Amino acid sequence: MIKKLLANLGEYKKESIITPIYVAGEALMDVITPTVMAMLIDRGINQGNKEELFKIGFLLFLCAMISFVFGVMSARTGARASVGFARNLRHNIFSKIQTFSFSNIDRFSSSSLVTRMTTDVTNIQNAYQMTIRIIARSPLMIVFALIMTFIINPQLAQIYLWIIPFLIIGLGLVIHFAHPLFNVVFKIYDKLNSVVSENLQGIRAVKSYVRENEQEDKFNEVSKRIYKTFMKAQQIVAFNMPILQFAVYACMLLISWFGAQFIVNKQGFTEGQLVSMFNYTMQILMNLNMLSMIFVMILMSRPSAERVVEVLSEESDIKDPVNPIMEIPDSSVEFKNVNFTYHENDSDLVLKNINLSVKPGEFIGIIGGTGSSKSTLVQLIPRLYDVTSGEIKVGGHNVKEYGLEKLRDEVGMVLQNNVLFHGTISDNLKWGNADATDEEVVQAAKIAQADSFVQEFPKKYDTMISQGGTNVSGGQKQRLTIARALLKKPKILILDDSTSAVDTKTDREIKKGLRETIPGTTTFIISQRISSVEDADRIVVLDNGKIDQVGTSDELLATNKIYQEIFRSQQKGFGQSEK
Repeated sequence: MIKKLLANLGEYKKESIITPIYVAGEALMDVITPTVMAMLIDRGINQGNKEELFKIGFLLFLCAMISFVFGVMSARTGARASVGFARNLRHNIFSKIQTFSFSNIDRFSSSSLVTRMTTDVTNIQNAYQMTIRIIARSPLMIVFALIMTFIINPQLAQIYLWIIPFLIIGLGLVIHFAHPLFNVVFKIYDKLNSVVSENLQGIRAVKSYVRENEQEDKFNEVSKRIYKTFMKAQQIVAFNMPILQFAVYACMLLISWFGAQFIVNKQGFTEGQLVSMFNYTMQILMNLNMLSMIFVMILMSRPSAERVVEVLSEESDIKDPVNPIMEIPDSSVEFKNVNFTYHENDSDLVLKNINLSVKPGEFIGIIGGTGSSKSTLVQLIPRLYDVTSGEIKVGGHNVKEYGLEKLRDEVGMVLQNNVLFHGTISDNLKWGNADATDEEVVQAAKIAQADSFVQEFPKKYDTMISQGGTNVSGGQKQRLTIARALLKKPKILILDDSTSAVDTKTDREIKKGLRETIPGTTTFIISQRISSVEDADRIVVLDNGKIDQVGTSDELLATNKIYQEIFRSQQKGFGQSEK
């Protein structure tokens, strides 16, 4: 896991190596200081020797300045290393997510991926910065200080050999009991992010149904779980400081008692040495405390590290072939014995034994009840998911033989959940083709019946779209996303219930424009409305993941019960609305 994380250091390896060197220099100066202080007391103050007082005082000042310079440099390089490390980590996680298939994303969930890129990476960054500065400083300080105490008085120094194991055992127990709780906390954070994301995306529905209180209760419930679990973990971690304080006071008391005995009995132990022993005691125990803080920080960040490495180690379900075909001959599509399930080990198939041949330029309607897997069927064409068994051919070749980028570039998709991004209308449409001219943008908008309402905006195609497209209506959003897909000039166009929010007349105009302007493009239209697919060359009726029948609207009305039932229900609903 550590190796996987440190591979993201990149250009910040130098700072990560230099920082501990600066820290070692700072630690060495800090360890020398108590000994110089003892010399100042014994040879300067106690002897009343001003010359020694000045010389040793200058040496003390010099040690302090060198320690200060090393401290500043280690802080700068340490901050640069940790911030750069976190930047690379976020970038690499984001890049990794871009390679994920829908199946990969489904396994993690969007809210969990957001948490891993933000909260988890920040935890790792803080732990790393503390580690490269303190993990190098504290052990060195402890070792150097212990050596100095044994040089000054080996008998008094043995006190530390009793106290340090006590601290290590105490810290070990804290880590043992707190670590599982921090694991739980970060999993609950995923749930909290999911609740917030869901609320923000559906805020209009929340307000229109007056569900604010219910949403607050839902949020508070998850937030309370985080509070309770985190408090349990912190209550365990809180034992760390009392254990340390007990060790400090015990050491001070024992050194004071035995040190005073040595001085009174004139056993070659001076007041200055006693003061230096006190200083070394504080250095040893405070650095043990700093080490315990590092371990607690690592304890808190370890679940984050595991979750980040899990994303970085995830292999995409869908990969480019070794020698991909980079040209699609034509827009024909063929499904051969296609079966599909969302979960690899799930025997419950979503699509079952799908066989369908579509000629280049053919207009195909797909209709069926809710849950009949209409959307899933067309998402297999650009390999948003891969088939479980069977094969799909485009232009006579299995879709797995094409380069992913080339295949998806030749398929224009307008999904059910239309997404517009923050930027101008023109910018949004040019997602389909960044090199499109203004004339091509307008032409695509006209085919999608979007130009008329765009022209009504004061800034026309320079009108800013808010995040998520919240400042345009559902029907306007659908027409803009259709225009965006048309700008790709795809060989295959998929409209997944993408005219559900427009009126019947506009829907017909869009279909008419598609037939007239892109006759060579194979078009799949998924809809709940018969009026949207009745003019298709052929209509596929899906039922529970199987093709029930394929035919023209007239043929299906004459022979297919599912199509007849949908037709009657919509005619009845239309008649009632007319009354």
